[in-house]
Order: sequence, then structure tokens, then C-alpha cells
Amino acid sequence: MRTHPLIALGVVATAITTVAVFGQSAPVPPLPPAKKPHHAEAALDARAASAAVPAWLVASAPVAASAAAASAASAASSDGTQRPAATASLVERGRYLAAAGDCAGCHTAEAGAAYAGGRPLETPFGTVLSANLTPDPTGLKSWNADQFYRAMHEGISANGDHLYPAFPYTYFAKMPRSDTDALFAYLQSLPPVANRPDRNQLPFPFDIRALMSVWNLLYLDKATFVADPAHDAQWNRGAYLVEGPGHCAACHTPRTILGGPQKGHDFQGGPFGTWFAPDLTPNGRTGLGGWTRDETVAFLKTGRNAHASASGEMGLVVQDSTSLLADDDLRAIAAYLADRVASPAASMTPPDTAQMKVGQAIFVDQCSACHLMQAQGQTLAFPPLAHSANVQQGDPTTALHAILAGAQASPTGAAPTAFTMPAFAWKLDDQQVAAVATYIRNEWGNAAPPVTPEQVGKLRGKLAFDAHTDGHTPATPLTRPGPNTLGIPDTDSRDNGTPQAGRVAPVSDPAASAGLAASGA
Repeated sequence: MRTHPLIALGVVATAITTVAVFGQSAPVPPLPPAKKPHHAEAALDARAASAAVPAWLVASAPVAASAAAASAASAASSDGTQRPAATASLVERGRYLAAAGDCAGCHTAEAGAAYAGGRPLETPFGTVLSANLTPDPTGLKSWNADQFYRAMHEGISANGDHLYPAFPYTYFAKMPRSDTDALFAYLQSLPPVANRPDRNQLPFPFDIRALMSVWNLLYLDKATFVADPAHDAQWNRGAYLVEGPGHCAACHTPRTILGGPQKGHDFQGGPFGTWFAPDLTPNGRTGLGGWTRDETVAFLKTGRNAHASASGEMGLVVQDSTSLLADDDLRAIAAYLADRVASPAASMTPPDTAQMKVGQAIFVDQCSACHLMQAQGQTLAFPPLAHSANVQQGDPTTALHAILAGAQASPTGAAPTAFTMPAFAWKLDDQQVAAVATYIRNEWGNAAPPVTPEQVGKLRGKLAFDAHTDGHTPATPLTRPGPNTLGIPDTDSRDNGTPQAGRVAPVSDPAASAGLAASGA
């Protein structure tokens, strides 16, 4: 049976619109093989380089420079972290750029070797697995610096395939050749790890890489970053880090139906899997308008400040990226973000009074012990909910995610304690979660759209819960025992809080048990 031309055109158009998210390619003539330069300085500490969470700290001062020149050329943090000076080796510069770009965050699977790829990245169009970046035959061993530069600037692999923008080459394109060469040198210095993940998991027609050439015409700007003479060096450094290697807008900007960034909405927040990346503009309610620059620096350095704690995907970014940058680079990022155009104030419908009353009762009973009655929180431990930008986002996904699945503050060197919020999916139904979320989003001066039970149910279905909680599968790390396991006789209480909660306890010696009971033990 022949397909109607309009239907075929619609399929192609849909593919182009969606394929915009991740990938590899339509054949493009590959670059001729070039002899890879040998980097003598690539000998790194093998133990540090192969750690699950690499430490990309550059702590050595430049060798061939005076103390004054080293101070001027290298930016140091209060904890000794330095941005490599111009005299640093390619590998050392690349190590720092890898941290700035959070390369390990996407290219390291859970419990996998650093940079060996295989981490699943969920998109609206399907799942993509990240590539192996180590110098193994299954990774980048056969690549050269020219091919790597083209991948970073044009989204084209060494074999001529188009890459999907889940690999954010539209942002990396702003990096100059000197920086991509340094990054490539660092990646080539890593221990090789054999891992060839099955990366082609997008359904038809989104698996047609050739369509990316059309998407690139719409969204790819290959121009490298050029400093704006109207701003000072700090602002320009922040602009480069945010717009280039840091690719902050990749998560924090809403997307079109084609998967490209919405023009005029930069940094105004966007959905990211089962989270919502919040507004980063100076909006006083939903953005960073209520934060000082020092507070922004503290959040990026330690994962927490007086307003928020980093968890989930942002927690990983802080752990693997921003906490490893020099303080002056973090101040540059804060300066640039503070100078963005604030997102417009949103109009919203007042919440239902009855729903607010239900939400208040749940808050007092379940939340106030940690967040306190006026939701002021406990400094650097349990974040405040009053005047919280995260809580007041137009999209409630992150707040709902935390209520349903719990949250854990990501530990950093400066703040190693991982304060944890328990999951409530086992305890609260969709109406109750919607009620307490609506309450915290509209009390104490907060204002945000009400949450519906349907929104909660939709997210609950996407999250993974253990069967012993409320009938969903499979387990989350923060699972709590459900009503069918609490208080049941002959269960092992040591299993509480684990996927084994509710398991029958080992049979004990009746005589020994009777003796313990009689002794009052």
C-alpha cells in the first residue's frame, strides 16, 4: 500500500521536530585520518584518573613563571583550587575544562568507570546512551584532534555520522580550538575502558540521524565565543563558562516541539526528565533575584546556601563540576547570571481554600518537624520553603518529585553531610500530595499555580517505586516501608527503609524469646 505524500511529509516533519534532542548521524564525509600527537604530559595518577568521581582539581602553580605572573595568570580559590595558567600543560587545562563541562556527569554510568559512557539519558523522544570517551577502541582511541573539534563544533562524529544534541555541541561550538584540543588531550590521557553501549535506542523516525542536518540549520551556530567589549573581563568569563562548556541553558531553557531552545526564553527554566530545571534569571520569585552573588557562589561551590540545597541532577552537577571550579570562575558565573533579563511575572489563579486547608494539615503533620512551622527551614540543613524559588516554579515537577521520591543533598568537600528528605509516595495519595504541594506553593508569601491530582499521578507513573510501598515498581534509594508492612507481626525491623521491608523475620528459639520477654529485654 502506498503512503499518501502528505502523511510521509508529516512523518518527516515530526522526525525533524523531535530528533532535535540526541544523537549521531547522517553520513558526512569523514575527515582523513591524521596522526595523533603524542602527549608526553598525559601520564596522570592512574588511581585518581580512574576514580568513579574524578578529582579535576588543578592545584599546582605554573612552573616557568614568577609568583606575580602566576598569580595574575592563574585564578585561585580560597581552598587552593586553581584555574590552570597559560603555561599549564594541555592535559591539565583539559582536566579543568572537563570539570567545567561536567563531562563525567553524562558519560559515566551508575557504578561504571569514569567517562566510559553508557548512562541512559531520557528524552521526550526516547532514551539515548552516552558515548565512551576513554581512549579505548570502543571509545575515542581512533579519533584525532581535528575529528574531536568537528564533533564539538558541528555535531559530526569521526565516521561522518550526525550526533544528537543530547551531546550539547550547540553550546560546545562556542569553545575555541585551543580549548577543545586541551579537552581532547585530557580524555586521551585517561585509562582506556572497553565499553560499547548500544546507543541507537530511539524509535522510528527519530533514529534517522540524517534529519539532524535539517535541525542544525535551525539551531546550530558554529561561531566561537567572542568577548563583548561593553562588559568587563569577569562578565565575559562568566558568559563563556555559562554559554559554552557549562551549557547551562541546555537544561534551564524551555524547548520547542523540535527540541530546540525557545528564543527569548533563555534560562527561564525547562523540564528535564522527572525534574524541572528552575529559572536562573533575576526574577525575584522564581529565579535568582532573591539571591546575592555570594549566595550563588556558595551554592555552586558547596551545594547549599540559605535558600536551597542541590539534589537530583543539579546535585550531580555541583559534585562533579561547579564545586571543582576556582572561586573567581564561580563569581564570574554569578555575575553573568545576575545580568540576564528577568523572566516575566506570571499570572495565576488563587488556589482552592478547601485544598489549602487539607494541605496545611498535611504540612503540619508531615513536614514541619524539619522545615519548621513557618517553613523557614534550618540553615544549611533543611532548606526553607517560604520564598523558595524552587517551590514557586510555574511547573511543580521538582517539588512533586521531592515529595514523592524524597531528596538527598549532594555531599561536597565543603559540605559533606548528605541531609535527606524521605519519600512520601507510600504514605500520601495523589490528592494529598497535590494538596500539600499547593499549600507550600501558596503560603508564607509564596504564589504559584495550584497542583492537580492528575499532575501527581502522571509523575508518580514515571518515577520508579518499589512494590512494597504503594504497588508501583521498581525501587528507589529512599523507599520507606508501606502500610502493608508497618507493624506486621514477625517481620524484621532491620529491613525497614530497604527494598526488603516487611520480610518475615528469621525463626527464633521460643525458649530464648520467652527468657528475653521475662527479663524485660
